[in-house]
Amino acid sequence: MNDVDAPDRGMLLFRNTMRITEGHLDAYREAVEKAVRFVEQHGPQVMVEVFIDEQTLLAHSFQMYRDSDSVRAHWRMSEPYIKEVMKHCRVERFEVFGRPDADVRAGVRGSLDDEVSPSIAVRFTGFMRLDALRSTQ
Repeated sequence: MNDVDAPDRGMLLFRNTMRITEGHLDAYREAVEKAVRFVEQHGPQVMVEVFIDEQTLLAHSFQMYRDSDSVRAHWRMSEPYIKEVMKHCRVERFEVFGRPDADVRAGVRGSLDDEVSPSIAVRFTGFMRLDALRSTQ
């Protein structure tokens, strides 16, 4: 096993699918925008992207972390923002891609309702060209 495939080595990608509460779309948007701006300035995430399907009131949040320590740092600093977002939605599905350590796996499981079981998929192969997303102008 090489370093990128070892537990707590290499990137972690979280995908959180949330059902927005009927009548809460605007409040959800506002809470998410505040949370994303906060972590953009202070958080350890490499990437955060949120997509909303307004017709079905489903939101998809993708967060990429360098490692499990980064996830823990995010949880510590962002708890008030996470609580505010969760006033307006519920998690329907939570997916982890990579190999988080046992503490992060337990933290993910503990943060979800009993009827939501997170899935964890181990990295197989791939590459990233995040710089290619930046405008060349």
